[in-house]
Amino acid sequence: MRVTDMPVGDRPRERLWELGVEALADRELLALLLGAGTPGCDAVELAGQLIAAHGGLKGLSRADPQALVALPGMGPAKAVRVAAAFQLTRRLANQGAADRRRVVTTADLAAVAAPLLRGLRHERVVVVVCDPSGVVLRASRLTDGATDRSLIPVRDVLALTLSSGGASFGIAHNHPTGDPTPSSHDRNATTRLREAAAAVGLGFLDHVVVTDTAWRRITTDP
Repeated sequence: MRVTDMPVGDRPRERLWELGVEALADRELLALLLGAGTPGCDAVELAGQLIAAHGGLKGLSRADPQALVALPGMGPAKAVRVAAAFQLTRRLANQGAADRRRVVTTADLAAVAAPLLRGLRHERVVVVVCDPSGVVLRASRLTDGATDRSLIPVRDVLALTLSSGGASFGIAHNHPTGDPTPSSHDRNATTRLREAAAAVGLGFLDHVVVTDTAWRRITTDP
């Protein structure tokens, strides 16, 4: 049964339209993403089963699409819609947290970037974009790399900063080994980033290495 085949008074879409999102239960909201159930199990029932199968919304939010399709009635199309919705929620939460921060010191840069870098087993590069007063406009993943190093595409960094309306940017990446000691590659990348920023009139805040327990500023000294 599809959601549109349910009695009008029971349809999540109509209830949301008339009563607002707060009037719907978790499984009704999820049913709107699923769109349809299976023979003998409508979308709301399927949503309830999906939530229960993952131990609640928190567990469901962490599940990969490949894990979601394990439940009968959950095909790839439904799975990717659910995964996409939770990812949007996480991005909004990260953006909201970043919007309340200012980067004045290198420690501020590390603090803003750390939640996006810790707990990973591969290297990731994060860009933190700020306005002229240091207020964070955007903090987002730029690239994910291998276990030993992640390349930093300077052109992409500048494009992201300019498209976000930023006046300055900082870079952070993690070392999955847990050792925050900068490599020669890290120092060379810092030099390229500083020179590129100056060439287009952007401020370069800093470049830091973040681990699960520490962080370190990358200098260009040999």
